[in-house]
Amino acid sequence: MSLATLILAAEPVAADAVRAGLDWAVLVENALDVFTVAFLLGGLFFVLAGSIGVLRLPDFYTRLHAAGVTDTLGAELILFALILQADNWQVVAKLLMVAFFLFVTSPTATHAVAHAAWRAGEKPRLGRWKAPALEDEG
Repeated sequence: MSLATLILAAEPVAADAVRAGLDWAVLVENALDVFTVAFLLGGLFFVLAGSIGVLRLPDFYTRLHAAGVTDTLGAELILFALILQADNWQVVAKLLMVAFFLFVTSPTATHAVAHAAWRAGEKPRLGRWKAPALEDEG
């Protein structure tokens, strides 16, 4: 009894796939390509939505919110697409470190910029045309 016969007898699903002529390497590669394109399109959508938000929103704080949130998510999705296409584990590790660094620093930087603007006296718009009557917190 040969090794191929033992393997085919032990795994009927794999045996059917072998008989059907399915090439699992090609199938996995195509699935990775589909997920890569999906992550890239998702990242593109969020980056473009953030860019449109920066151009269309009325005041500094709403623009900063649009840029901070959507830019972080869009960049993370693009990095995950790059991870799926990486050739070796060293590249994957580096991309994961970049993703983690971006995930931690982008919201922190957005908060620091918003806090600096608040301390400098920039007030948010609370209505469509009126300026708020807020007290400075110091």
